[in-house]
Amino acid sequence: MPSSLASNGVQTSKAKAISPKAAIAAPFKPRGLAGADTPTSFGSAEPTHQIQQWANDHQEFVPQGFEQYGLADANTAAVGLGQYDSYGLGHSSSAVPAQINPYAQDDMGAAYQSTFSQPLNYHLYAPLGPHRENLLAYQRTVHDFFISDALREELQRKSEASRQILPNSTLPQQIDHFHSLVPLDTSHIKSATTFGYPSWVYKATSAKDGNLYALRRLEGYRLTNERAIRSVQAWKKVDNGSVVTIHDAFTTRAFGDSSLIFVTDYHPLSKTVADEYITPSLRHQNSRHHMQPVPEQLLWSYLVQIGSGLKSIHENGLAARLIDASKVLLTSKNRIRLNGCAVLDVVHHDSIPSIEASQQEDLELLGRLILVVALRNALNGQEMGKAMEYISRVYTPKLTEVVTWLITPPSGQKGFSGKKVGMLLEGLGPQIALALDETLHQNDAVLAEMNREVENARVTRLMMKLNYINERPEFEHDARWSETGERYQLKLFRDYVFHQVDEQGKPVVDVTHVLSCLGKLDVGVDERINLISRDEQTCIVVSYKELKRAVESAFQEVQKASRRN
Repeated sequence: MPSSLASNGVQTSKAKAISPKAAIAAPFKPRGLAGADTPTSFGSAEPTHQIQQWANDHQEFVPQGFEQYGLADANTAAVGLGQYDSYGLGHSSSAVPAQINPYAQDDMGAAYQSTFSQPLNYHLYAPLGPHRENLLAYQRTVHDFFISDALREELQRKSEASRQILPNSTLPQQIDHFHSLVPLDTSHIKSATTFGYPSWVYKATSAKDGNLYALRRLEGYRLTNERAIRSVQAWKKVDNGSVVTIHDAFTTRAFGDSSLIFVTDYHPLSKTVADEYITPSLRHQNSRHHMQPVPEQLLWSYLVQIGSGLKSIHENGLAARLIDASKVLLTSKNRIRLNGCAVLDVVHHDSIPSIEASQQEDLELLGRLILVVALRNALNGQEMGKAMEYISRVYTPKLTEVVTWLITPPSGQKGFSGKKVGMLLEGLGPQIALALDETLHQNDAVLAEMNREVENARVTRLMMKLNYINERPEFEHDARWSETGERYQLKLFRDYVFHQVDEQGKPVVDVTHVLSCLGKLDVGVDERINLISRDEQTCIVVSYKELKRAVESAFQEVQKASRRN
């Protein structure tokens, strides 16, 4: 008798009983748990075909109980927006359990995060299938119509972090016109080293324009001079891609004390230089990544970017005064920005040195920052000689010369006006040219990605028009408006594009077919197609040009009716 065929097409034996030898077999003991006095008996092993038969007669063990974590169905386990904080829950004392950031590159926040969050389910496509060299000139793959996976996931991660909320928070409900505060600090420890006051950072939404901003709070600050907070107005004029934009500063008692708030742009999923270079090296001092030097081209890129930011700051008659690894931000790959610059102008308003001296100190702080990045370690005055020795041994003489010039105090010679940021940029001419070339290449790549989305925009507009028209329940007191005339052709076309079935009656899910049909409809080609009703009683042969004319005519009718109302 022929053996039966399983539902998945695999031929299996009809008998389901356990073989006698398998039933009397000794219990399995893992090798690592077996006693040292229990030798392994290779000679008494059963034949291979019997073992295979026993394995086929028993289903593979599948762990149970994972439904409570939302892992039972991968297609429906999408997490809603705002389910995790990219930096943990900061110092908030909320009783809501923290969510692990599924996109974190390290386990920095895992010590105080207890629950698991499933990442978003992205578009259900992957870069598989034939490569471009296997296609003809007029052929395209489905993935040619979408942006790359890396860029898409980066944008979605930032969008998810931007929409993060903190329910049942103990933070103030509203500060001035800002609400929905979420802490962004990566540490619970209060530190007043940088500003002289404990500082915290929050993400908040503005009630005026609905945009997201970062609020830096200085705890316990009391404003004694009104001109101090007015100094922020000059920083609003600084418009540079390497400086985090400052929008406002004000005092508040919403936290139960007198606090000073600085309003700046919010860059989701940003890291500080310390988080990127110093903290990982302290945890993984013996790792291969820690032993590898930072690429020199990356150091040149940081010099060019921060040099550009300092030029804009100095030209406005200001000084950064703060170029610290714990405050400088990395907002994306190889993208660095100065942050928190205006804070010291307010806090030390009555005791700040001259602008000229502060601007020269900015260059020295920039040199120290490059040393910190190169060494992957914090720097103090006693280690300066060893740091320069490392730079001269690992990197080129040109970089060593620039860093030495930056950290060296200005000469006291008569007639020497001191170091200027313009001198630095003149010496960085070749590196600025390389940075510009990289920017142009990146701009070309972004334009190429946007070119893919142009097609998606056309398809989206066309689908919206079809859905405005198809099966409208009532139009101008005519319940059958969408079921007659040209509108009936569009209904059949909808079934032709989206509701096709194969010879077995199973749905056909073919993205290429959908994109091809909608593209031809948008262009209005002369190609004819055969549209058949669901009851197979009606058959219409029509061209895409006629269907396009029908779409425009019906949609204009809907538009006119909406305007009259």
